[in-house]
Amino acid sequence: MRIIAIKRLKDFWKKHSDAEQPLRAWYSEVSKADWKKPSDITKHYRTASILVNNRAVFNIKGNDYRLIVTINYAYKIVYIRFVGTHKEYDKINAEEI
Repeated sequence: MRIIAIKRLKDFWKKHSDAEQPLRAWYSEVSKADWKKPSDITKHYRTASILVNNRAVFNIKGNDYRLIVTINYAYKIVYIRFVGTHKEYDKINAEEI
Protein backbone atom coordinates (compact mmCIF):
# COMPACT_ATOMS: atom_id res chain seq x y z
CA MET A 1 0.00 0.00 0.00
CA ARG A 2 1.10 3.53 -0.66
CA ILE A 3 0.79 5.76 2.39
CA ILE A 4 -0.04 9.43 1.94
CA ALA A 5 0.84 12.10 4.51
CA ILE A 6 3.63 10.46 6.48
CA LYS A 7 4.48 14.00 7.60
CA ARG A 8 1.55 13.74 10.02
CA LEU A 9 3.19 10.73 11.62
CA LYS A 10 6.57 12.44 11.82
CA ASP A 11 5.09 15.60 13.31
CA PHE A 12 3.27 13.51 15.89
CA TRP A 13 6.27 11.49 17.01
CA LYS A 14 8.31 14.66 17.36
CA LYS A 15 5.85 15.64 20.11
CA HIS A 16 5.38 12.07 21.44
CA SER A 17 8.73 10.33 21.08
CA ASP A 18 7.38 7.08 22.55
CA ALA A 19 5.12 6.80 19.49
CA GLU A 20 7.95 6.87 16.94
CA GLN A 21 8.89 3.20 16.97
CA PRO A 22 5.28 1.90 16.91
CA LEU A 23 4.34 4.30 14.11
CA ARG A 24 7.43 3.37 12.09
CA ALA A 25 6.55 -0.31 12.56
CA TRP A 26 2.96 0.34 11.44
CA TYR A 27 4.21 2.27 8.40
CA SER A 28 6.64 -0.48 7.45
CA GLU A 29 4.01 -3.23 7.75
CA VAL A 30 1.30 -1.34 5.89
CA SER A 31 3.60 -0.25 3.07
CA LYS A 32 4.17 -3.98 2.37
CA ALA A 33 0.51 -4.93 2.73
CA ASP A 34 -1.92 -5.63 -0.10
CA TRP A 35 -5.35 -4.84 1.29
CA LYS A 36 -8.23 -5.59 -1.01
CA LYS A 37 -11.04 -5.34 1.55
CA PRO A 38 -11.56 -4.43 5.23
CA SER A 39 -11.20 -8.00 6.46
CA ASP A 40 -7.61 -7.99 5.12
CA ILE A 41 -6.85 -5.32 7.72
CA THR A 42 -8.42 -7.13 10.65
CA LYS A 43 -6.61 -10.36 9.80
CA HIS A 44 -3.34 -8.69 10.78
CA TYR A 45 -4.60 -5.94 13.09
CA ARG A 46 -7.20 -7.66 15.25
CA THR A 47 -7.89 -4.54 17.33
CA ALA A 48 -8.40 -2.28 14.32
CA SER A 49 -11.89 -0.82 13.99
CA ILE A 50 -13.43 -0.67 10.54
CA LEU A 51 -15.66 2.36 10.00
CA VAL A 52 -17.88 3.60 7.18
CA ASN A 53 -16.40 5.40 4.17
CA ASN A 54 -13.42 3.00 3.95
CA ARG A 55 -11.94 4.22 7.23
CA ALA A 56 -10.03 2.27 9.82
CA VAL A 57 -8.84 3.11 13.31
CA PHE A 58 -5.63 1.56 14.61
CA ASN A 59 -4.51 1.36 18.21
CA ILE A 60 -0.89 2.48 18.46
CA LYS A 61 1.52 1.68 21.30
CA GLY A 62 -0.75 -0.53 23.30
CA ASN A 63 -3.75 1.71 22.67
CA ASP A 64 -2.02 4.86 23.99
CA TYR A 65 -2.58 6.55 20.63
CA ARG A 66 -5.08 6.32 17.80
CA LEU A 67 -4.47 6.46 14.07
CA ILE A 68 -7.32 7.00 11.59
CA VAL A 69 -6.84 6.28 7.90
CA THR A 70 -8.97 6.25 4.79
CA ILE A 71 -8.23 3.45 2.35
CA ASN A 72 -8.67 3.43 -1.40
CA TYR A 73 -8.52 -0.31 -2.01
CA ALA A 74 -8.63 -0.07 -5.82
CA TYR A 75 -5.57 2.18 -5.99
CA LYS A 76 -3.85 0.68 -2.92
CA ILE A 77 -3.56 4.02 -1.14
CA VAL A 78 -3.82 4.70 2.58
CA TYR A 79 -4.47 8.32 3.56
CA ILE A 80 -3.55 9.31 7.09
CA ARG A 81 -6.43 11.39 8.43
CA PHE A 82 -5.58 11.68 12.14
CA VAL A 83 -3.05 10.57 14.71
CA GLY A 84 -3.46 11.56 18.31
CA THR A 85 -3.89 10.67 21.94
CA HIS A 86 -7.02 9.00 23.26
CA LYS A 87 -8.11 12.33 24.73
CA GLU A 88 -7.76 14.03 21.32
CA TYR A 89 -9.50 11.10 19.61
CA ASP A 90 -12.47 11.38 21.96
CA LYS A 91 -13.03 14.97 20.77
CA ILE A 92 -13.35 14.17 17.07
CA ASN A 93 -15.74 12.28 14.81
CA ALA A 94 -13.62 9.50 13.32
CA GLU A 95 -16.06 9.06 10.44
CA GLU A 96 -15.72 12.66 9.30
CA ILE A 97 -12.21 13.85 10.03
